[in-house]
Amino acid sequence: MLLKSKNVEFIQPYFNFHLIEADHDDDKFVDCAFAANAAYIVSDDKHFNILESVNFPKIFVLRLREFMEILEKE
Repeated sequence: MLLKSKNVEFIQPYFNFHLIEADHDDDKFVDCAFAANAAYIVSDDKHFNILESVNFPKIFVLRLREFMEILEKE
């Protein structure tokens, strides 16, 4: 259903940065965000906090509350 949505684009990541040491299952989201040139990842998962100290690739993480505030402004 998601893949048929007009707002969804399928991205095949070609990089595997392995940045989330505490939970490698989360790495796929970072790799996909990088491949898609995403502005940020939305997550309350504390494992993504490590991305604050990573200079490349620079992937920003917004907490759900922060993302909801952005949506409410628009």
